[in-house]
Amino acid sequence: MARVHQAAAHHLTRQELQAPGKRVGPWQAADLPAQGRGAHETLRYFLEQVAPHLNGSAGPRYFGFVTGGATPASVVRDWLVSTFDQNACGHNDSAAPLIEQQTIDFFKQLFGLPSDFFGSFVTGATQSNAVGLALGREWVGEQQGMDISNEGSQRLALRVASGTAHSSVYKAMSFLGMGRHHLISIDTLPHREAVDVARLETYLQSLNGTPVIVVANAGTVNTADFDDLEAIGQLKQTYPFWMHVDAAFGGFAALSPDFRHWMKGIEHADSITIDAHKWLNVPYDAAMQFTRHRGLQLKVFQNSAAYLSDPEQSPDYFHYTPENSRRWRALPSWFTLMAYGQEGHREIVERNCACARQLGDWIAASADYQLLAPVRMNIVCFAPRHVSDRAALHAWLARIRDDGRVFFTPTIYKGFPAVRAAFSNWQTSAHDVQITIDVLNQLLPHNASPTV
Repeated sequence: MARVHQAAAHHLTRQELQAPGKRVGPWQAADLPAQGRGAHETLRYFLEQVAPHLNGSAGPRYFGFVTGGATPASVVRDWLVSTFDQNACGHNDSAAPLIEQQTIDFFKQLFGLPSDFFGSFVTGATQSNAVGLALGREWVGEQQGMDISNEGSQRLALRVASGTAHSSVYKAMSFLGMGRHHLISIDTLPHREAVDVARLETYLQSLNGTPVIVVANAGTVNTADFDDLEAIGQLKQTYPFWMHVDAAFGGFAALSPDFRHWMKGIEHADSITIDAHKWLNVPYDAAMQFTRHRGLQLKVFQNSAAYLSDPEQSPDYFHYTPENSRRWRALPSWFTLMAYGQEGHREIVERNCACARQLGDWIAASADYQLLAPVRMNIVCFAPRHVSDRAALHAWLARIRDDGRVFFTPTIYKGFPAVRAAFSNWQTSAHDVQITIDVLNQLLPHNASPTV
C-alpha cells in the first residue's frame, strides 16, 4: 500500500507536466502468467509499461470533450470507496445508501431543484439520459393506455423531439428499443444551437394531442448553448409531453449568479441528467438522474425476488436504478461537496468560464483563428482561418496533441470543421490559457487554403 500511495502521490504532483493528449501505437499485450507475478512486481510493470502511455486527461490543459479532473478530496474518498467496498443498494444494512440520499439532497440544493424530486447515482450522462427516456417511454405508454414495463412496447407510438440532442440520446434510444430514427430534429434559432420554441410548438400542434418526449438541452457540447427551459415548460400547460432536460454539465450554471439565468425553468422538467465526473471534478464514474415521478421510476426498475425487499415498501436503490449491485459512487461527490462547499465549486465554475472568455477574446482578435460562436460559459468553439477540410484540421490537431502542452477535440459546427475547447478542470487557470495561446501562435496550420 505504501508503494501505491507513493506512486499515486508522484502522479498527482506532476499533472501539470504530463502531456494532456497522447497517441498510443500498437499495443503488445502480455500473456496471462501461469504463476502470478505478485502485487509488487505487477505494480512495477504497470508503472513502467502502462502508466507512461496514459494521457493527462485529469490535468489543467485537457480541453477535449467536457472532462473534469478530480479534486484532492474526491480522489482520497474514491480510494475509500474501494477500501470499504459497499454495495450501495439496500437501506437497512449499511449507511452507504443514506450517504447517497444525502448527496442527492445536496445536489438538489445546489441546482435549485424542488425538494420533491427523486434522484440517484448512475454511471454517466448516457445512463442518466437512458433512465430519463425510459421513464418518459413508460409515461407515454400510460397516456396511450399501455403498461410498457410489463407488456412491452410493440404497440407504442413514440417520438422524441429535440433541437440539438447529444449523441448519447440517440444511443439511449437505440438500446431502449425506441430507435435512433424516431428522434425528430426541431429547427434551432438562427446562429444558435438552442431550439426554436415556436417551431417546437408547431410540431406539438401537429400531433393533435399525441404524447411525446421532448429533450431540452441545458449546455450543448459545441457552444454551451441552452434551450429556453421556462418557455418549453410553459408549453406543457397546452400540450402533452414528457420534458427531459439534458444538463450534463450545464446544470452547474446554477452555482453562479452570472449564469444561473440559463437554468430558469428547470423545475418544469419531468427528468433531468447531470454529470458529476464533469464539472464537479470527481473520478469516473459518477452522474445523477432526477425525476419528479418516483412512482414511475419504481414501476420501471423494480426488482422482485423472494430474497429481496418488497418493491412497494422498500426505498432500496435496486428498485429504482438499472443496476442491482452498485458501486458506492456517491461518496467522492459527498466528500468534495462537504470539503469545498457551494462556494468552492462556484469558484471553479466561474474561474473556468473566465478562462474560456480569455481564450475566446484572444481568438476573436486573432488574424489566424476565428471564433464561431459566442463564449456563453465554458466552451470556446473556433477554427483556424486557413484550413481547407476536416482532414487538414485533424492533422493540425494531431500536431498540437504531439506537442504535449494542450489537447483539443474536433467537431462539426453548422457544417463547418471546428475545434472545441472545454474548460472544466478544477486546476485550470489564466496561466494555462496563456500556454494555450502560445501553442496556437507557434503551431499554425500548414494549409493555406482560405475558408468560405
